[in-house]
Amino acid sequence: MLQKIALNKILFLDIETVPQFPNFSVLDDKTKQLYSQKTKFLQKDNTITPDELYERAGIYAEFGKIICISVGYIHEGNLGEQIRLKSFSNEEEEILLKEFVKLLEENQQFSILCGHNAKEFDFPYICRRLLIHGITLPTVLDIAGKKPWEISHLDTMELWKFGDYKAYTSLALLCHIFQIPTPKDDISGEDVARVYYEEKNLERIKVYCEKDVVALIQLLRKMMGKSLIKEDKIIFS
Repeated sequence: MLQKIALNKILFLDIETVPQFPNFSVLDDKTKQLYSQKTKFLQKDNTITPDELYERAGIYAEFGKIICISVGYIHEGNLGEQIRLKSFSNEEEEILLKEFVKLLEENQQFSILCGHNAKEFDFPYICRRLLIHGITLPTVLDIAGKKPWEISHLDTMELWKFGDYKAYTSLALLCHIFQIPTPKDDISGEDVARVYYEEKNLERIKVYCEKDVVALIQLLRKMMGKSLIKEDKIIFS
C-alpha cells in the first residue's frame, strides 16, 4: 500500500519547540503550580524540582511554543526529482502559525502530511497551539470526527513499528540503519532552547530543522523502495 502513495501529494514537516519563557522563575505563581502538577511523575519523589524540569517545558504545548516549522516536498520537473524546502520561523508564534496555515490553504494539492513521531508530537502540538491562538484548524489537521482511514497523516515512526508499540525509534537511528547520509550538525534537539534563548540564533535552528525534513523525505523513499534524491537536487529555503 505504501508504494501506491503519490509522493508529490505529501507535505513533509518538522517543528522545533522551546519553553515559552527562558526560565521557571519568571512564571506567575499559578503557572508554576500547574507546571509542577504536569511534571509530577518526573519529579521522582521530590528529588527533582519543577525548576530543574523546566528545560523540558518545550515538549508540552501548554507550556511551550513553536519557533520553527520546516516543510518540504518532492518536485518533479525537467531536472528530475528535487527536494524543495521552506521554513516558517519567528519569535512571534502566532505569525508563523498563520503563515503555515496559509501555505496549507493555498496548496491543497498536498493532501497528506508526513512527519517522524508526528502523530504523537508534531501534529497535535501544532493543533493545540493553533487553538490557543484562536486560529481555525486547516482541513488536513482537523481530524475530529473522522474515521482512521479518512485521516491523511503519515508517520515514519509508526510505519517502522509495524504494530509494535513498545519502543521509540529516532529518525537518526533509522537514517543510520538505512544508510541515509545526514550532515554533521553542531546542535541537536536538546540544544534548541539554549540556542534560541542564549544565542538568539533562530537561523541556526531553522537550518537544523530543514535538515531533519530532508532526512525524513529520504527515509520514506527508502521505506517505499525508492532511491535517494541526490544532494545537488536539494533546494533549501
